[in-house]
Amino acid sequence: MDDVLHYDEVMAAAGRIAGQVRPLAVAPLDAPARDGGSVWLGLEHLQHTGSFKARGAQNFLLAHRAAGTLPAAGVTIASGGNAGLACAWAARQQGVPATVFLPETAPEVKVARLGAYGADVRLVGSEYAEALAACQEFVATTGALASHAYDDVLIAAGAGTMLEEFRARVPGLDTVVVAVGGGGLFAGVAAAAQKHGIRVIAAEPEECCALAAAVRAGRPVDVTVDSVAADSLGARRVSARALHAAQQDGVDCVTVPDSAIVRARRTLWAEHRIAVEHAAATALAAWDAWQHRADDRPARPGATTGIVLCGANTDVRTLVD
Repeated sequence: MDDVLHYDEVMAAAGRIAGQVRPLAVAPLDAPARDGGSVWLGLEHLQHTGSFKARGAQNFLLAHRAAGTLPAAGVTIASGGNAGLACAWAARQQGVPATVFLPETAPEVKVARLGAYGADVRLVGSEYAEALAACQEFVATTGALASHAYDDVLIAAGAGTMLEEFRARVPGLDTVVVAVGGGGLFAGVAAAAQKHGIRVIAAEPEECCALAAAVRAGRPVDVTVDSVAADSLGARRVSARALHAAQQDGVDCVTVPDSAIVRARRTLWAEHRIAVEHAAATALAAWDAWQHRADDRPARPGATTGIVLCGANTDVRTLVD
């Protein structure tokens, strides 16, 4: 497998999904950067299904349809989170069946939402691994197309289209901050950012940092997952594609404690009335931490920074004290 995501694959995805997803909206962040630059929020939490994953899911299905590799059995995925929702939504948009496997412990609200998108929801076992095994067996017996939450070139390329839209809306964009789970969004954004000389800050919780661990080890490794943002960023191992992107020039990995993530999420709500999940707040927390780091990173006075708010599938009641 080619572990490198190329810029032309991101651009192909952009052409493929044009008009199929909501364009990225942006808004200025009131607090200026310490170096006097401007800061913009990329409001991808307003995307279809409430997260950036709609981009990758659409690109995945459209590419397979064009290649004649989209079977009558449709698409399947093991995920009760944002990836499952995006897969079900994109399948409905393309008029193909979607079968989503979840553990029996999955929240009823997610099961109901998947059903509303027309997915065939299968509850199997008590852990994700059991749901994944059932999904793999379903693929073997039906010929359904298997999708993945992040470790697929089409999924990552679709996610990377967001960076192109950010650049179009914020001229002079110099730095982009993005939260990292398994690394699909990060790999896509990094591929586009490298083409344009844009610095990428990869944001992770301290207790849920598969990318930082992979960079230290020089290879993808398993990590423990114990963070308030684990529902979205809880990958135990980052993709090789994401690791390759992180090893390029112009990428900084920043980890932040849960306390900073919770504080950033509440700040977005209190000061901007933006309700996002903890994964999105991780990017804001990391940007704040990165600004205060004392190291030898190159200074870019007056830089224009974009912070990606990647998703909003959260219980808003937790934002109210």
